[in-house]
Amino acid sequence: MGIVTVFRKFSRIFWASNVIELFERWAWYGFYMAFALYLVNSADTGALGFSQAQKGIIMGTGSMLLYFLPILTGAIADKLGYKRMLLLSFVLYASGYYMLMTFNSFGLIFFAFIWTCVGGAFFKPIISAMIARNTNQETSSIGFGIFYMMVNIGAFIGPFIAGIVMNLSWDYVFYLSIGSILFNFLITLLFFREPVTKTGTGQLKKNIRQAFQNIGKVLVNWKYLIFLIIMSLFWTAFNQLYYSFPVFLDQWADTAPLFKALHNLWPGFANTIGTADGTISAVTFSSMDAFFIILFQLAVSTFVMRFRPLHAITGGILVLAAGLFLMFSTPVGWMILLGILIFGLGEMASSPKFTEYIGRIAPDDQKALYMGTSYLPIAAGHQLAGWLSGGIFERIADKYYLLGKELAARGKDIQEISVNFSKNDYWQEALRHTGLSSRELQELLWNTYHPGHIWMLYSGIAVFAACCLWLYNRFLIGKRP
Repeated sequence: MGIVTVFRKFSRIFWASNVIELFERWAWYGFYMAFALYLVNSADTGALGFSQAQKGIIMGTGSMLLYFLPILTGAIADKLGYKRMLLLSFVLYASGYYMLMTFNSFGLIFFAFIWTCVGGAFFKPIISAMIARNTNQETSSIGFGIFYMMVNIGAFIGPFIAGIVMNLSWDYVFYLSIGSILFNFLITLLFFREPVTKTGTGQLKKNIRQAFQNIGKVLVNWKYLIFLIIMSLFWTAFNQLYYSFPVFLDQWADTAPLFKALHNLWPGFANTIGTADGTISAVTFSSMDAFFIILFQLAVSTFVMRFRPLHAITGGILVLAAGLFLMFSTPVGWMILLGILIFGLGEMASSPKFTEYIGRIAPDDQKALYMGTSYLPIAAGHQLAGWLSGGIFERIADKYYLLGKELAARGKDIQEISVNFSKNDYWQEALRHTGLSSRELQELLWNTYHPGHIWMLYSGIAVFAACCLWLYNRFLIGKRP
């Protein structure tokens, strides 16, 4: 059967669901890939100027809830109905993005991000369920392939554009996300049809109670619980793509040679995505991970299909660890770009096989239960990633923390001059006190304090996860999938 024939079998609601997914991912990743920078960059640029520790608390807690709450929100959707749930989700999303744009204190930003993540938790279980409901055995393979393509297209376009507009104003990043969500609100009103029968309040309480009971039933399988704990380490390392990498890029990477090479090849495009300093923004640069997935996921999936899932996951994690090494160990833009590619290859090999493995080991009458628990290590990985990217990252790799150490070693603490210093003001005062140029001071900090050593922590966690998974496979699973 030809692919065109398969395409004709998809319903209008299938295509509407895919369009909604694309724009939701556009909105989320356009904001999320830039969020770490928005939290910690200098206040005089329109960012918030928070510490790395504050960033880790906000991002880790909110993102953890985003992946934990769908275990419950799926039950709520049966009460409210899918369409109402989507509309509620979009109201929470849009208002959350607006609050994040307008609030500026730690407490209010923390609240606004939690609010936004609750909106995401309402959204997350619905669209994938809609794809499943609108495909069958004949069309599911292509149908889910289209769906995951939409995810990655949105995950690429969102941050790619956000990295451009943030050079004009941080507000534009949030306006783009709000606009994408409002577009989804309109699409849902016009094209989305309610596929489920709503349940009563008593049934809702029963569903929520049953969700917790189901988690308990699955987690008493101690071998499976160990697997989930190991995979939480993988997600901890993986999530540094969002938590630490944009900050590291922004503070330490030299992307000017990449910009010059692109400018020689395609001047108009280079000027569009470049900054006024002749560099490429950290957010646009980070979007290359999703771009590489769009290019190579099919080829990688074809290659790893010959391996058992645990072998593919273990190998993928080791490849991802190598990517983290290049992404965090050097300020050289070309090497960092190579690191993103290697990281992406590891992600493409391991992440889909993670889902496949759970589907294989789950008993036939408990597959939905097991798939629901697959969110637990992702949630735990976000919480741990937030902690590692906070005070630990700050003490090892944050440029302004290391600047304070250098000034203290010289007998100076210019931060006490004014509590109202922005981070950029602090840097300028340091230049005046040391008599160095900005490039000289940055090189001094890099060569003296070695912020690139943060790779040892992030790659080390990934390698440890791979070793644990090998031991798990060798001694607990044996010949099983």
